[in-house]
Amino acid sequence: MSANEQPLTEEQVQNEETTVDASEAAQAEAQDAGAVEDSRIAELTKLAEENQQRYLRAQADFDNFRRRTQKEKEDLARYASEQLIKQLLPVVDNFGRALEASKNGGDAESFAKGVDMIFRQLEQTLESEGLKAMETIGQPFNPDFHQAIMQVESDEHEEGVVVEEVQKGYVLKDRVLRPAMVKVSG
Repeated sequence: MSANEQPLTEEQVQNEETTVDASEAAQAEAQDAGAVEDSRIAELTKLAEENQQRYLRAQADFDNFRRRTQKEKEDLARYASEQLIKQLLPVVDNFGRALEASKNGGDAESFAKGVDMIFRQLEQTLESEGLKAMETIGQPFNPDFHQAIMQVESDEHEEGVVVEEVQKGYVLKDRVLRPAMVKVSG
């Protein structure tokens, strides 16, 4: 030891040891805090990755749903008339039989009865699909349901009443499919 250096007192030695212990404790705490922070970051990263995977799966499910719905819509539009056509095939078959019978020299009266039966079958098929013929004669003129082609004088009807039907009008369920062509009293 040099002359200027004096031996450390016990109190000074303890203070230095305490300082070293405190420094080591601070380092250990910093390492523990770093380890806790690292584990928290790892946990949050894992959670973010799981959420990203869930998002990607949900997005894929939605895309598949959208494609499937679009295909179903296209198929519905393409084959919407399939059921009606299946119901009309017996009518077509009966018309074929009637034409074949008329070629073989059948009498006109039985041919007319057969065609009338086929016509009623066709009407029933269309009615089962929601098609109804409009009742127009004697009804007040309504431009939503009637197309006036002529105005005629009439003593038995008030003005604006349908007196004659030139072409039938039809309603499909609750929508006008074709307005009736009518003559209206004036």
